[in-house]
Amino acid sequence: MKNTLMLLIVIAGLATVTYRFLPVELQQQVNAQLQKISQTETLVSKAVASDEQKKYKLVIPDGSKPAQKTEALVVASAYIQHLQDVHVEGEGRLVKVLSDDNDGSKHQRFILKTPEDVTVLIAHNIDIAQRINNLTIGDTIYFSGEYVWNEKGGLVHWTHRDPRGRHESGWLRYNGAIYQ
Repeated sequence: MKNTLMLLIVIAGLATVTYRFLPVELQQQVNAQLQKISQTETLVSKAVASDEQKKYKLVIPDGSKPAQKTEALVVASAYIQHLQDVHVEGEGRLVKVLSDDNDGSKHQRFILKTPEDVTVLIAHNIDIAQRINNLTIGDTIYFSGEYVWNEKGGLVHWTHRDPRGRHESGWLRYNGAIYQ
């Protein structure tokens, strides 16, 4: 299952990159075919209702509208699409604890590997939110924040509340405690 998901993610990423370089006429043809496939998938998914809820949703852009910030994406989807400043939620296994970033606002930094095998840097503002102490490699951390793409997997920041109330709040959950 994990290998199949990774293969799907790689294929979707390659398709997305290739799509961006197609002439407009070919993009329109691809969009028409994707719309037909989408309609067929909708019919099939209604016919084959599953008891098991899907945990993640892979979103492939159609080029006609930007990703919505209101729907939380999974990191793998945001990574494939090279998205910037979109809200993501997920979980990851702690693979590395980095030193704090003390330039400007202080940030606790660590790297998580998501279930889709995408690594993501978490930059948690410890001037606003409480530091997570006693992090242990291999532990699971749940996160909600703003994703910024880079070729290494991306960065998630805004994992805290916004004291001014102008930005969507994020959070981290570790060992049952919420940090925001």
